[in-house]
Amino acid sequence: MNDVTQQNSLKIRRKAAMAVLAHADASTIAGRLRAITLPRYDDLRAPENGLVMLRGRIGGDGVPFNLGEATVSRAAVRLASGEVGFGYTLGRDGEKARLIALCDALVQSEEFASAIEQDVVAPLRADLHARQAQRAARAAATKVDFYTMVRGEG
Repeated sequence: MNDVTQQNSLKIRRKAAMAVLAHADASTIAGRLRAITLPRYDDLRAPENGLVMLRGRIGGDGVPFNLGEATVSRAAVRLASGEVGFGYTLGRDGEKARLIALCDALVQSEEFASAIEQDVVAPLRADLHARQAQRAARAAATKVDFYTMVRGEG
């Protein structure tokens, strides 16, 4: 596999993992990580809280506007082998941001990538899909089908 293809594959793996981890609880992620013997890692950026501006679009021309601010937590870690991971999450959960950063770094590691996918990301993805299906089923139960009655008059 050439270098560009390998980099694209890594980007796709990281993006898919982050999409799942962002929806999981910190305690659930930590519980899944306990099944793996983790390497030594250091905080590059200790978990910290901040604000981000949310942008929206409205109207026929879709001109962006500032919708408001949201609280986020972020962290960065470096594995002993050199991989650097970043974690961001909505809210003020610094530990979740650190765990996401750790998983991001581990996904980049050749030694731990498959274990993270198998033991952490895949079960969390299955839980997320089950919750989404349950929510969709509840919403579908309230669906009303409207139809138009045609009068039989000539």
